[in-house]
Amino acid sequence: MSIPWFAPLNTPVVTWKNKRIWLIGASSGIGAALAKAFLAQGASVILSARRSDQLELVADGHPNALILPMDVQDELAWSEGQVKIEQRFGGVDLIMFCAANYKPERSWEMQSAEVAKTLRINLLGVYQGICTTLPGMLKQKSGGIAVIASVAGYVGLLNASVYGPSKAALINLAELLYTDLHNKNLDVYLINPGFVKTELTAKNTFMMPALQTPEQAAASIIKGMQRGLFEIHFPRRFTYVLKLLQIIPYRWRFALFERFLNQQG
Repeated sequence: MSIPWFAPLNTPVVTWKNKRIWLIGASSGIGAALAKAFLAQGASVILSARRSDQLELVADGHPNALILPMDVQDELAWSEGQVKIEQRFGGVDLIMFCAANYKPERSWEMQSAEVAKTLRINLLGVYQGICTTLPGMLKQKSGGIAVIASVAGYVGLLNASVYGPSKAALINLAELLYTDLHNKNLDVYLINPGFVKTELTAKNTFMMPALQTPEQAAASIIKGMQRGLFEIHFPRRFTYVLKLLQIIPYRWRFALFERFLNQQG
C-alpha cells in the first residue's frame, strides 16, 4: 500500500471511546497524564508501572481502568500481563511506552550497572512489550505502537551519555517498525518531547528551555495521534532548533557544544 504524498502517515483517530490502551510507565509524568486524558475520553486503559499505589491514584477508581503493576525488566511479567488483559478486554488496540530511566552524567561518570539498567528499561523493555503485543495486533489486523523517545535522541547532547543513545535507538526502531507494519494496517507513532516537568527532569541542574507540564505534553501527543502523524514532537519552537543541529556540519555543532560548556563552567 503506497502512501499518498500529503495523506497522514497513520490513520487519524476519530474517537478514543472503547479503545483498549496499554500504558507502560503510567504512574507519573507523561504516562499518568495520558492515562487520565484517555480515561476521560472513554478509553479502556491498562496502567502499568512498578508503583501500584501511584497507579491507584492515577486510576482514581475509574471503571474502565485496569491496574497492572509490573517491572518492564521482568520478561515473565509481560506474558502474564498480556493474559490478564485478554481476559478483561480481549486484547490491545494501542500500546504506549512511557517508562524511562535517566541519570544526568558525563561519559567519564558512567557505571556499567547503571548503564545496563537504563538500557533494560528504555530499550529492551520496549522490545519485550512489542514481542508480547504485536502477534495479537497482527492477528486482529489492527492496532498501534507508540514509542516515547526524546529530542535527546536527535543529537549527542551533553549529560545524556546513556539516556540519549537509548532514545536514538528508539527513533531508529520506530522508523523501521513503521516500514514493516504500515502495510499490515498497524499504526506506529514516534513521540519526541522536549523538556517536560517530571521526576526525571527534576534531576537536571541546568536551564531547560520551553519546559512543559505533563498535561501539555499529553495534549500534544493526543492531538498528533488524532491527526495521524508519525512523528509527534513538541514544543516546536524548541524541537526545530535541535532538528537544525542534526543537519549542520559536525565542526559547527561541536563548536556550539563547547561554547555552551564554557558558559556553564
